[in-house]
Amino acid sequence: MTAPTFLRPLLAAVLLLAGVAAGEVTRAAGPALDPARAGPCVEDPKLMRRLHMEFLKHDRDDTVRRGIRPVKHSLSACVDCHASAKDGRVLGSERHFCQGCHTYAAVKLDCFDCHAATARQPVTASAPTTGVRQ
Repeated sequence: MTAPTFLRPLLAAVLLLAGVAAGEVTRAAGPALDPARAGPCVEDPKLMRRLHMEFLKHDRDDTVRRGIRPVKHSLSACVDCHASAKDGRVLGSERHFCQGCHTYAAVKLDCFDCHAATARQPVTASAPTTGVRQ
């Protein structure tokens, strides 16, 4: 015995909505990442998830084209805060901050083809800094 013709679209819609709802619950969990080394982010986390690449591109343009080295959204500052407390890196496995998030979102991660993926050592009075890190 088959369902009446008018019930088929209704049943299909219910199954589709149930699948979408189940997918939302799974997606909302996000990637499992090692804890970061620092406290709160320079911006709201929701804003950073959506726009961090725009902040980085803007700062890149300021640095490369205008010689201005902003600090608030610099890649070095991001790495310093988000590097794993275990090894000081943002790459290496899906538990590392940058690699884990980009793998989860299926987005190519090419920043570290040129930039360091390891946090800088804290500067102390007895350890002067040498050179500039990008």
